Amino acid sequence: MIKLSDTQAILLASACQRADGSILPLPTSIKPGGGAAKALAVLLRKQLAEEREFDGAATVHRTDGDIRFGLFVTAAGRTAIGMADSSEPTTDTTAAPTPAIADAEKVPTKIATVLALMARPNGARASELIEATSWLPHTMRAAITGLRKKGHAIERIKSDGVTGYRILAAA
Repeated sequence: MIKLSDTQAILLASACQRADGSILPLPTSIKPGGGAAKALAVLLRKQLAEEREFDGAATVHRTDGDIRFGLFVTAAGRTAIGMADSSEPTTDTTAAPTPAIADAEKVPTKIATVLALMARPNGARASELIEATSWLPHTMRAAITGLRKKGHAIERIKSDGVTGYRILAAA
């Protein structure tokens, strides 16, 4: 099975919901420049998307002289996200996104998780923060420094020789 990032899965799922299978324009949940270009390049490289000549001005991926090219999902792209492979483009625009995509959009960011853990009355141990974010210790400490620079009042606490952090006031 092909492993896809959240951005790649969202791009493919939105393309499968369009009648022509076009990946462009980008879905509103993906900001231009926020890794979309890299995700599109990976989809092309893995042959989950393909370039085709296209007349639509709003959905142009690149131009070559007078010829405009758009990006379209391939049969392999449909299979990668579990959409039914069909020879005709999908016309059902009311299809719900796959559960993995819907859940991925609801997952809080790692820094939001850190803030929530440190907002507890007793704060959070460094080991809890590392486990919750899958960060290395130096990355976790750098994130806390970044939060301090953003104006959060963070207290370093020690309990039984274990380091922890607690938020005193938010920015």
